[in-house]
Amino acid sequence: MHRPDLLALLQRSLPDAELDVVDLTGTMDHLRVSVRSQAFAGKSLMDRHRMVEAALSEARQDGRIHALEIRTDLLE
Repeated sequence: MHRPDLLALLQRSLPDAELDVVDLTGTMDHLRVSVRSQAFAGKSLMDRHRMVEAALSEARQDGRIHALEIRTDLLE
């Protein structure tokens, strides 16, 4: 998956997010995604991860993302 496409998917669901994407294998299908957003306020870690997974569900379902490591934090 191309980085701009991945960022667009995340920003569609979390428009205020600060994003960082690391390709873990050089194939752009094993990724570490760090997301900081105000949308995470009051949310548990599991809920934050669900929000990121939901934003990327299309790419997960069609195989563009095979493995995903998620890091989330509240944007202050």
